[in-house]
Amino acid sequence: MIHIYTDGACAGNPGPGGWAAIIMDGAKRRELKGREESTTSNRMEILAAIKGLEQTPAGSQITIHSDSQYLVRTMTENWKRNTNLDLWHELDRLAAERSVDWVWIRGHIGHPENERANRLASEMASKVGAIHESPLPTHFDSEGKVRMVDVSAKPATERLAVAKGVVIMKPATLEMIKKGEAAKGDVLAVAQMAGIMAAKQTSHLIPLCHPLPITNVSVEFKISELNPLIEIMATVKTTAQTGVEMEALTAVAVAALTIYDMCKAVDRGMRIESIRLARKSGGKSGEIVLEE
Repeated sequence: MIHIYTDGACAGNPGPGGWAAIIMDGAKRRELKGREESTTSNRMEILAAIKGLEQTPAGSQITIHSDSQYLVRTMTENWKRNTNLDLWHELDRLAAERSVDWVWIRGHIGHPENERANRLASEMASKVGAIHESPLPTHFDSEGKVRMVDVSAKPATERLAVAKGVVIMKPATLEMIKKGEAAKGDVLAVAQMAGIMAAKQTSHLIPLCHPLPITNVSVEFKISELNPLIEIMATVKTTAQTGVEMEALTAVAVAALTIYDMCKAVDRGMRIESIRLARKSGGKSGEIVLEE
């Protein structure tokens, strides 16, 4: 049985908001949190449940604990849904794929996980408020001209980004790669080197990215014969004033392109898909986990 404790918060309602979900799976414990600049507390309550369920396997048994009667009673007593229909639809879809029990907890009575979820959601909402009052730096100056954002006043912190992507191919192409029989050589070894080199060259490829002192880059592959496809995961680390999300995404993209280039002669139908950020940490926004 997996237990998920969720909460949402909003400063202004509508206004900047935050959500949090704490997942307890036996001895494993994970905290998820996120934010939106303009939202409502009810949307944050629903989104917290969505984000928690997204991190659990289909078919699993789950109990969601929330102090939101709006969330729990809508899911258990069919309260009428007049707003937030997009989120309710997604929540229904995720719940239908799992066995979910919904438990209402009275808020602020000292339940440790509920209090922790409330604190995380409130912190995220207040961070958004600070950003909302002081606009984010943009790539345009006061005259509308393109510029690189000045990060010289920001403190250098340890930062990490993880990105993922897939290359879908024919079964025969995947078998060729596994056996090392591609005419151009060891596909994964070359793609791994290409991804690492690309991460280090990101500021030369993306015009307004900052050159960063990258401390580590890893590019890993996971082969799935069932689909068939190769999943690429790139992890990039630095200690700097800005993050390395672009470096991780660039590493995945170039590794995928290298696989395509080395195999296109035998499989013109290969597809590069789902290049996305999975996780990042460091800086003012802290840790954001989009997927494992």
